[in-house]
Amino acid sequence: MHFKAVFYSIGRLLQLLSMILLIPMGISVYDAIMLHSARPFQTSESLAFLVALLISALLGTLISILFREARNQQGVKEGFAIVTLGWITMTLIGAIPFMVWFIEQRSALAIGDILVAFTDAFFEIMSGFTTTGSTILTDIEVVPRGLLFWRSLTHWLGGMGIITLALAIFPAMGVGGYQMFRGEVPGPSADRLSPRLRQTSIILWGVYLMMSIAETILLRLGGMSLFDSICHTFGTMATGGFSTRNASVGAYNSAYIDWVIIVFMFLAGTNFLIHYRVLFKRDWFAIKENREFHFYSATIVIATIVIALLLFAGGLPDAAESAAHFTAIPAETGVFAEHVAAEGAKVSTFNGALRYSAFQVVAIVTTTGFGTADFDIWPRAIGLILVILMFWGGCAGSTGGGMKMIRVMVTMKAGWRELKKITRPRLVAPLKIHCSPLPEHMVSNIIGFSILFIGLFVICSIIMSLFVPDLTSAVTSVAATIGNIGPGLSGIGSTQNFAWIPTPGKWVLILCMLLGRLEIFTVLVLLRPSFWKK
Repeated sequence: MHFKAVFYSIGRLLQLLSMILLIPMGISVYDAIMLHSARPFQTSESLAFLVALLISALLGTLISILFREARNQQGVKEGFAIVTLGWITMTLIGAIPFMVWFIEQRSALAIGDILVAFTDAFFEIMSGFTTTGSTILTDIEVVPRGLLFWRSLTHWLGGMGIITLALAIFPAMGVGGYQMFRGEVPGPSADRLSPRLRQTSIILWGVYLMMSIAETILLRLGGMSLFDSICHTFGTMATGGFSTRNASVGAYNSAYIDWVIIVFMFLAGTNFLIHYRVLFKRDWFAIKENREFHFYSATIVIATIVIALLLFAGGLPDAAESAAHFTAIPAETGVFAEHVAAEGAKVSTFNGALRYSAFQVVAIVTTTGFGTADFDIWPRAIGLILVILMFWGGCAGSTGGGMKMIRVMVTMKAGWRELKKITRPRLVAPLKIHCSPLPEHMVSNIIGFSILFIGLFVICSIIMSLFVPDLTSAVTSVAATIGNIGPGLSGIGSTQNFAWIPTPGKWVLILCMLLGRLEIFTVLVLLRPSFWKK
């Protein structure tokens, strides 16, 4: 392991972060002058952004200068170390503005309060960078705009990948760039669109930016403010789910906005290689020949129709049954009954049931996590369907989380092959995706990933049950974070948040977010003692 090469690349990442922090700091400074009639850095959030920016710029420049001679010593090990440690380092620096704001909100301050503020800030920014969308904010609408923009921007950056952006901007990141690219890009394999890795990164970010601009314009035409349009676009294209409203997308109560976001969530959950081939190569066979895309689309259509029929035919459980679900802060009986009645009215017609079902299915499958309805009070069978979809996730090469559709397909095919071999032991049947046999080493990799994913989910669920009094909340909190979805069920449902979870539990979930976003292997490989040996 060449530690100097790792430090050099992390230094470059911190330089990139310092440039990015100029944007939310500019919004905070603007609001300080225009809204509060204060000096540019008189408000706590604008000053905190300045401190984070200076730390990032000075530390990054110092490290990159000190270890510049090692920039070409990167290999496989260094690549994976840079990805994992780089994400953690950037989250530490990026959490400073939120930590300062959380501390300011407390009337009394002790060591324990500082620890809680640091944990909450780290949780929120890790949730942003990993595009999870789980939040500890209890009232989003009182948070300063600079901080809201920053948490949404972390989504957009983490969606396509911080390392990928760095490779596009800094061609001298090192010769181990492909290892970093492979460690960050979701999916069993990281396909290049160009022989040059930098060109591939530029293409991916170009498609990402173009689609983001298109969604922002469409949301603006639907009546959203420019600020809200940009923030919700960041959450959509990154399949993250941070909103500027307490009621998420449901606050706008607009069928137009719902369907625009549904379409772009679907596109964000699709392999960006398909977008590139269709948009720039006019190659429509990219859609026709991609079996993963077909499976992804069919899953969404079937799940949407099934859930819409269940909602329309059976309606919602009564308020008394729904009130039995665990919540950290139970609502008053009368208020909750009105809430259940309002939610029931949304799905009282088939069109309404189809609209809200489609939104929640696409939001869960793509791991975006936006909400337009309180699906936690939907029938239990629907809740189970949504939890299963949390594990499946979007397509490989998309910004979606979860296990990825291609892995689900291969695992199913491998299971079916083994079933056939029971009666035909000498059967030779290579697994095929679109008539092309998959190499057995890739099949083994996918099955190994699936076992690790489920195994980590079980272990972390057991640990979370020690901190959370409700089993449904404990289990779905892990599913929601390791799958990078955002909301779960019961105490962390679509209208709830993660603020009430004890500090040790939040750190377990932070680890789950990182494991899920960096595809498990990238993080777990660092835990092997032999990994750090030369």
